[in-house]
Amino acid sequence: LRKDRDFVLAAVRLSGAVLRHATDRLRRDRDVVMAAVRTNATALQFAAEELRQDREIVLTAVQLDGLSLRSAGEALRRDRDLVKAAVVQHGGALAFAPEKLRKDREVVVAAVSQHGLALMHAPEDLRRERDIVMTSVERHGLALEFASEELRRDRDIVFAAVARTGLALQFAADELKRDREVVLAAVRSDGYALSYASMELQTDPEVLRARVW
Repeated sequence: LRKDRDFVLAAVRLSGAVLRHATDRLRRDRDVVMAAVRTNATALQFAAEELRQDREIVLTAVQLDGLSLRSAGEALRRDRDLVKAAVVQHGGALAFAPEKLRKDREVVVAAVSQHGLALMHAPEDLRRERDIVMTSVERHGLALEFASEELRRDRDIVFAAVARTGLALQFAADELKRDREVVLAAVRSDGYALSYASMELQTDPEVLRARVW
């Protein structure tokens, strides 16, 4: 049955992952592969190499699951529009872009706007840009880990990060771990953030009362 085109075509329309069990001939069949990725974008990894170079198929996949960019042919991973489509769907796809596109400010902004932790894949100069880092921590507080040292001392950025994800306090500059308002925001988000506050604030009655578990 795995050699039967009609059977496999019907099967991948129900579950794209079935493509992994198809014969090499059917993995080279454009209609079969397109049907598979429309059902499950990760099925792209099972397609024949030449079809992982097919722009329409790959674009279909990354628009459904940006992380499927990892399975795209090398030439298509250099395609700016395709990479941008991938990071718009899932910012983490930035990890699979070539260095040139990871340095592209517009691509990085699109990525961190969708998934703050995509900041980890950005170059150092973009991790020093305040607006990019602010966007990142507003989406995911733990993105603070990947901000420049200077921005981890920026009170507004740290406050936004810990308000979103209390445990981001661990990545803040020491002076902000002694900042009552910052620590209060952190423990109101996650009580376990208390362990990253200064020793003085760890025993502060107001901070202790504010913890959320």
